[in-house]
Amino acid sequence: MDSAQVDERIRTLIEPFNKKGVTVEDSTTFANDLEFDSLTVMDFVAEIEDEFDIIITMNQQAEIENYGQLVSAVHKMQDS
Repeated sequence: MDSAQVDERIRTLIEPFNKKGVTVEDSTTFANDLEFDSLTVMDFVAEIEDEFDIIITMNQQAEIENYGQLVSAVHKMQDS
């Protein structure tokens, strides 16, 4: 799966969590722009893990601050 396909699938997954209707770009942050709290982050990560059959560790979660980083990380995990 290429990066564009990963991006498209994650955009679909993020929609129910995007309560404010923020336009999601690569630089969109989860904490500030989307205002995700810790519970929302955990639910969203669980959706991504299920969709892509991957595991995102707590350390990886801490390093992912914006949407572009998430797409890149998921794409890399798909390749390994």
